[in-house]
Amino acid sequence: MAASAETLNQSLLGRLAGDFSSYHEASSDLISRIANLGKGIYNAQQIQSVLGAAGYEQSSKLLEVVLGAAQEALVSHPWVALAVRPGPGVWEYLRVNISSLDIEDMSVPDYLRLKEELVDGSCNGDFVLELDFKPSTGNLPLPSHPKSIGNGMEFLNRQLSAKLFHDKDGMLPLLQFLQSHTRQGKKLMLNGRIQTITDLKYALRKAEDYLSALAPDTPYSDFEQKFQEFGLERGWGDNAEHVLEMIHLLSNLLEAPESNNLEKFIGMIPLVFNVVIMSPHGYFAQDNVLGYPDTGGQVVYILDQVRALEEEMLYRIKRQGLDIKPRILIVTRLLPDAVGTTCGQPLERVYESEYSDILRVPFKTDEGVIVRKWISRFEVWPYLETYSDNVAAELLKELKGKPDLIIGNYSDGNIVATLLARKFGVTQCTIAHALEKTKYPNSDVYWKKIDDKYHFSCQFTADLLAMNQTDFIITSTFQEIAGSKNTVGQYESHTAFTLPGLYRVVHGINSFDPKFNIVSPGADMNIYFPYTEESRRLTHFHADIEALLYSPIENEEHLCVLKDKSKPILFTMARLDRVKNLTGLVEWYGKNSKLRELVNLVVVGGDRRKESQDLEEQSEMKKMFEMIDKYNLNGQFRWISSQMNRIRNGELYRYICDTKGAFVQPAVYEAFGLTVVESMTCGLPTFATSNGGPAEIIVHGKSGYHIDPYKGDEATQLLVEFFEKCKVDPSHWEKISQGGLQRIQEKYTWKIYSEKLLNLTGVYGFSKKIYEADHSERQRYLEMFYALMYRKQVQTVPLAVE
Repeated sequence: MAASAETLNQSLLGRLAGDFSSYHEASSDLISRIANLGKGIYNAQQIQSVLGAAGYEQSSKLLEVVLGAAQEALVSHPWVALAVRPGPGVWEYLRVNISSLDIEDMSVPDYLRLKEELVDGSCNGDFVLELDFKPSTGNLPLPSHPKSIGNGMEFLNRQLSAKLFHDKDGMLPLLQFLQSHTRQGKKLMLNGRIQTITDLKYALRKAEDYLSALAPDTPYSDFEQKFQEFGLERGWGDNAEHVLEMIHLLSNLLEAPESNNLEKFIGMIPLVFNVVIMSPHGYFAQDNVLGYPDTGGQVVYILDQVRALEEEMLYRIKRQGLDIKPRILIVTRLLPDAVGTTCGQPLERVYESEYSDILRVPFKTDEGVIVRKWISRFEVWPYLETYSDNVAAELLKELKGKPDLIIGNYSDGNIVATLLARKFGVTQCTIAHALEKTKYPNSDVYWKKIDDKYHFSCQFTADLLAMNQTDFIITSTFQEIAGSKNTVGQYESHTAFTLPGLYRVVHGINSFDPKFNIVSPGADMNIYFPYTEESRRLTHFHADIEALLYSPIENEEHLCVLKDKSKPILFTMARLDRVKNLTGLVEWYGKNSKLRELVNLVVVGGDRRKESQDLEEQSEMKKMFEMIDKYNLNGQFRWISSQMNRIRNGELYRYICDTKGAFVQPAVYEAFGLTVVESMTCGLPTFATSNGGPAEIIVHGKSGYHIDPYKGDEATQLLVEFFEKCKVDPSHWEKISQGGLQRIQEKYTWKIYSEKLLNLTGVYGFSKKIYEADHSERQRYLEMFYALMYRKQVQTVPLAVE
């Protein structure tokens, strides 16, 4: 990828120089307009506003394209430097002399150095810690086509197949991988009779001949002793048919490795019995927690994930012919001050599961004192290293051995997963859910201004460690990785950045890295189902929902009243924080008289029943009260405190469908958008942010609508047009509702998710064995970064005051 970007850059420089010569005056005008913004750092929107004010008739079209793709401009006389993004995951850096229009390419360190000078006034001379994780990837190949982004397993399978076929050791790594499989001291797949590839091929031929004479449904126990004589142990299947299928797959692989067969075969090997899922922050429980600080979609995601994963693990283990009970542990923080939740309970069985539990381990100080109260996700850093040691001890007791897979969630869960995976030497999966760097613009360059509040110097360091250490990364959408044509992806934003005065990242993560895989979650179909399924509707909740929406009483649970019950309801439900933008939606509604005439607005978010400890939630609450008064919303607006009952919330979505309303998700940025999937699964037409995952979930105009959270007037106009059209033609509402349901059924189910997650674990676990030597250099680099930087920054975060 680096070579092609360099070639593109050289070609671009030459073409631009030619255009500058042909269109000198117009090109000079465009560059001067940017320079006239003054010394500083300017984002894409500011660059576009300059372009919008300029005339294009006589200017360089190529320069317009370059400026159109520029994500950032640095103005420092006599230069304008540009960070140009020709496409997702591809970056070029150049600078233009304001007076002469001389153009030069810039290296990433030079560009970041200039940025540091603009922020700090200096770049600390030449002594800046410069991080480059690219050399530590060893000889591992990288894909180069944008379509490969997020399809890492597919690419990796091809590479592994080619390696097995062409390397001098041939199939030996696969044999060694099979030989390594044991469970509680018992061999699986192969025993000591098979030592070479020749032995394996001979055993497979004998087994195939033997099985061909048996009925397909013959249980494995009937021929187990015979198979042991061949050198084969349990794990091939539960009956003759399934065993024969697996033997055919392996025989074909040994003759000619093929990527699809490799994935299928590894997916059938008994690999995963014990899974640990890390999610330390917030209030992690199954009841009465949604809407608490730092407690939202991630909790729902993990609980649904676990149930689906257990079901798939049980299916695979049975089919493999094994009598083994799997175990899934969701590890979170134990909160002695549990405020009416089960967060103080050390072990809690996950509802509707047999072998999945929530294991809670408390935060402790270095002196061993348990921390009793909730701590914001931004302030957990001083506790996590000790916490990981305590979790490791609890896991060994609870599992009576090591886990097979550790999944991290969010920044804190991922750094703990990183420490545990390193300690146990097992496969690690990373799920970010949301990387704060893109949610808080310029939080890297101006980190010093906000570090006392958010401690992003710790968080970004933890994110870099986890994403480079992990074996594979799951994202819900392409946009999480590499954004879109006009927006930068969450992970892509970590390609190159600087924390001035702390360190400079010249290569953090590559969007094309094959560790990235898009695995989209679904909604729990037992809770979220179409409003048209009358026999399943939870009508016993209707009286409660009616009171929640329309009761004339105003109290801590619901504020303001809806006077006209005949109007459709425009509905939203989320945490009350700046990024979710609920107050932004309320302001849009307040300003648009036509929308207020057409629909009522109902917002579920925040909890006025108790005093919030979250500073951001406090600020948004204050803003909400201001909006209510400023726009005189009482009568058309209802503000409901966060609702904890997921089952009733499912019926709430369907009740809104009955009013022929719509759901709005107005977030400034949303990594995935679980509420979007929930609302669409219930058949509720959905309008959701164009920034992030919802842009992929929804096909605009067919299964819902995209809205730009920065263009409230356009968003409300789209809503007005929708409801006006539905008023004239009620079938339009039905059309969008059905479009949303169809989209969900095609792409967003937990069954698809769990199958792919287990396949990923197998393929990346195998890859880890094959490329083990290539990872040693990276491991030392990461350990040094952890010891010398992460630990140092963690010490800047004050401990919680009890």
